[in-house]
Amino acid sequence: MQIIAQTPRFVIRNFKPEEEDIYMSIFDDERVTLHLPDRSRKEHIEVFRNALKDYAANKALGRWGIFNNGDREFIGFCLLRNYNDEEGKIELGYVLSQKYWGKGIASEMAVIMVGYGFNHTNALEIVAVTTLGNAGSQKVLEKAGLERLDNFKRDGEELAYFRIARPI
Repeated sequence: MQIIAQTPRFVIRNFKPEEEDIYMSIFDDERVTLHLPDRSRKEHIEVFRNALKDYAANKALGRWGIFNNGDREFIGFCLLRNYNDEEGKIELGYVLSQKYWGKGIASEMAVIMVGYGFNHTNALEIVAVTTLGNAGSQKVLEKAGLERLDNFKRDGEELAYFRIARPI
């Protein structure tokens, strides 16, 4: 099992195949999924299983679990993926259980993942998008050093757009 990062509070690591139900549990909370793309249970399971395949292929990008160091409880997940097939752009995304909101975990994770993205890929920039109403995630991204740029529309929805360039 590959560990991406470990802090005094949490570990970011590959999911284990037997953690599929744990992964799926995060989508049971309507407040958590409020700002996420609408996907079916089957689609979420497929995303999880594709993440396991990516680990086997040693891909630099992927989706990883965030677990509490104290009790190993599932906190959420984070991801780095290609952004709209645009050369040199990687998208940062994450979802945390409501229990862990407002504790600084997302900000700490975002800083780690920006560093990981630049250190393990040739990305020229890391971007992130949020719904306009997701002020909490917008603050997280700004704390991680991403700058908010002009909003854009995707699938008819206006979204906030953030980016950080690779340090020179």
